[in-house]
Amino acid sequence: MSAIMIDGKAVAERIKAGLKVRVEKLQQSGKTPGLAVILVGSDPASRVYVNMKKKACAALGIYSEEYALAENTTETELLKLINDLNNNPNIHGILLQLPLPGHLDENKMLEAISPLKDVDGFHPVNVGKLMTGIPGFLPCTPAGVMDLIRESGISIAGKECVVVGRSNIVGKPQAILLLREHGTVTICHSRTPDLASVCRRADILVAAVGKAGLITAEMVKPGAVVIDVGVNRTPDGKLVGDVDFDQVYQVAGWITPVPGGVGPMTIAKLMENTVISAEN
Repeated sequence: MSAIMIDGKAVAERIKAGLKVRVEKLQQSGKTPGLAVILVGSDPASRVYVNMKKKACAALGIYSEEYALAENTTETELLKLINDLNNNPNIHGILLQLPLPGHLDENKMLEAISPLKDVDGFHPVNVGKLMTGIPGFLPCTPAGVMDLIRESGISIAGKECVVVGRSNIVGKPQAILLLREHGTVTICHSRTPDLASVCRRADILVAAVGKAGLITAEMVKPGAVVIDVGVNRTPDGKLVGDVDFDQVYQVAGWITPVPGGVGPMTIAKLMENTVISAEN
């Protein structure tokens, strides 16, 4: 029996359709949601992501500004820009595209963004709110994963949930969001002994490591929900996830593809956070 495909593009389009209505309502009251995107340096993948975010803004009627800064931009220059955007009433969300060049302190820059405009959900204030269950901006990718799990119709409460990966951007917040929905959560990482046996326990398995084909069919419980957050490029240029899709598709109950799964959701949730910021 093959898995049911969870179509991230379709779910994202539904979210964006609802957001378009909310943006129009804001515009009727004299306010247009505004997003500022800061890109430091010339990382090709980052440029692709920034262009996708700008395109999504344009489609929804969200005002966007891009700040493409040189690779050698200083901390002082970047902090001044962030402070100016914090104080700009037309900007409701500030997105600092990661990774930054090595000479810039990522944590320091993220902390400089106002928590009220931190639509990526990376500021320590919003991370603290996530941990304690206080409403705040949720990190976009983990929030999108939660929507995709709900799309399967499977209740998270009481389920065995395994997150492979412990990054601050996906793995850790993903575990907390699953815990908030009453899942029993295990986080795995590079030092987890016998990763396969832990993964096989999962009713809901989220792979977020960045290692192509890490999760094989032998590691998946029959009928499990498998969410693939990984984005990897093979030597021949093909985009693949952390899950060996062709194999796992034959075992899982539900599965997300790469591309077309989590990626569109990340951008949809970024747009949602920006609209929420404007509404607030």
